Amino acid sequence: MSDWVSIALRFGVYLDLMLLFGVALFGLYSFKGPERVSGAVLPFRSIVAGTAVLGVLVSGASMVMMASAMSGELDLAQLRPHIEMMLVEMDVGRAWVVRIVVLVFAGLAMMLNQRAPGFSLLVAAIAGGIALGSLAWNGHGAMDEGSRRFWHFTTDILHLLAAGAWLGALVAFAWMARRDMLQAEESIKLLARTVTRFESVGALIVVAITVTGVVNYLFIVGPKFDVLLPSTYGKLLIIKVMLFAGMLMLAARNRFHLGPLLERSFREGKYRVAASALRRSVLVELSTAFFIVGLVAWLGTLSPEMGIASS
Repeated sequence: MSDWVSIALRFGVYLDLMLLFGVALFGLYSFKGPERVSGAVLPFRSIVAGTAVLGVLVSGASMVMMASAMSGELDLAQLRPHIEMMLVEMDVGRAWVVRIVVLVFAGLAMMLNQRAPGFSLLVAAIAGGIALGSLAWNGHGAMDEGSRRFWHFTTDILHLLAAGAWLGALVAFAWMARRDMLQAEESIKLLARTVTRFESVGALIVVAITVTGVVNYLFIVGPKFDVLLPSTYGKLLIIKVMLFAGMLMLAARNRFHLGPLLERSFREGKYRVAASALRRSVLVELSTAFFIVGLVAWLGTLSPEMGIASS
């Protein structure tokens, strides 16, 4: 039972921090000027501040679960010295402290959104990126040493940031493509512009996820495939790769078919059908991304050879 609670908490913190970082970053490269004010296009204050608060709560619960798993204690009073030891003496604990601090900064930054929207999103994106990157200390790279540990952490952090940027963009597009938003010509025009602007960013994200994913596989499993099918880790990893391939096909359809179709139909004044098709595609892609994040949370508790780790 505790394994599934741990997986659920990992899923919650991964999803939360990816949204915080990805949505704030999306606001920086997709919007300009007044469009970055919360409520003008996206509810930045609700999303960023909400995920910051939720991130603190879920991270706190995860720390309690981790301390309980390591010590065997269940009583909170008995867990306190173990938690204090982890925060002071262990890398994963120090990474947790950094995460909590930057999440507070991200939440406070949203108080400045009305007066300095660009600056507030920049602070939130940087803080969200640091918080998201801190999750690398909860992954397989923490078991490495020396230069291998450094490079594993580097690729893991880049993988997390790229995935967060993609997920945040999908959530932003899903919000902008809501049914009520598709009734206004200006909203559809803005959607078409942001889809076009995302093309180059999306290409970089796909390259980053693919390259770092392959490197991480080599770090964790090595240049071999015989351990995949016999293990739970391998089976879940294969499912994850298949779902990622499906996301790539959906992204390619959006990039080369639905995006250009929306631009052409907008010029012809028949844009609602194309916008609805893009909306459905984005929702399917977003649902697939949520499922992949769940698999990532599960994979983080497994060993390629042993299945669920004892911790």
